[in-house]
Amino acid sequence: MIRGCRRLARRGFLSLAAGVAALPALPRVARAETYPARPVHMIIGFPPGGATDIAARLIGQWLSDRLGQPFVIESRPGAAANLATEAVARAAADGYTLLVAVGTNTINPALYSNLNFNFIRDLAMVAGILRTPLVLEVNPSVPVKTVPELIAYAKANPGKLAIGSFGTGSISHIAGEMFKMTTGTDMVHVPYRGSAPLVVDLLGGQVQVAFDNMPPSIEHIRAGRLRALAVTTAERSPALPELPTVADFLPGFEASAWAAIAVPKATPRDIVDRLNAEINAGLADPKILARLADFGATAFVASPAELDQLVVEQTEKWGRVIRAANIKAD
Repeated sequence: MIRGCRRLARRGFLSLAAGVAALPALPRVARAETYPARPVHMIIGFPPGGATDIAARLIGQWLSDRLGQPFVIESRPGAAANLATEAVARAAADGYTLLVAVGTNTINPALYSNLNFNFIRDLAMVAGILRTPLVLEVNPSVPVKTVPELIAYAKANPGKLAIGSFGTGSISHIAGEMFKMTTGTDMVHVPYRGSAPLVVDLLGGQVQVAFDNMPPSIEHIRAGRLRALAVTTAERSPALPELPTVADFLPGFEASAWAAIAVPKATPRDIVDRLNAEINAGLADPKILARLADFGATAFVASPAELDQLVVEQTEKWGRVIRAANIKAD
């Protein structure tokens, strides 16, 4: 009888111990089931009105409708998106502060030596939002209609063509430098503060060549005010399907603008996975796809692991170009 009582007592202790051991997992399960329980803030490092901002608001509204809490867009422009990125890197890793990450985040590590964060170490990728090609375009006064003709003309006229970008160290600038290095051409770089002033001067002939984001240029291209030669993505763009890719003439050449969602590194995996699933569902919605297509973008559907790999690869790639071209931040 005593031995039986001891066995029962031992069983009770083991059951209790097992229950205590399971307790740390309970908050994680509860968090996955109840997230989000309050408003979520989506931080973007650019002013309102651009393609990335519009797309982020589309996805934010989708998430609000699906998950029952507001997803609030907060613009914190400045320092090439570094201010917004640092704010999220330092935020609590609870899923309530999201970063609208962009391709610039893979360029900045090679441009700025004094960043107070490390993008790869401090942030985790969640889901893509959009991807847009850059478009290689010229003022119609330039007597070229193809990429090979541009290369030949630039080689015959070294230093006479001005190639504009929407900012020193921007993807527009880096793509132009990669093009010059790949082709052995000499064009003078002229940086602007954004796509809008770049396009104005390209239309006016103050600069003759540019790699620009598609949204600011597409209507000018369609109207014949600018001549597009190629897109910089690996595949043709549905927005301008007649255009070849730069890689058709320079194999391996690829540069594109993208936006995605990132969170502080220690954010629970269940929250990351839920956000990924919900955002990818939104990117399959015909209304969101149509809105993205309006400004020449396509849905960027990817897993967190695929996005993490993209960030590592592009950080290395753009770092090589920046060092080779000796590009310094303004």
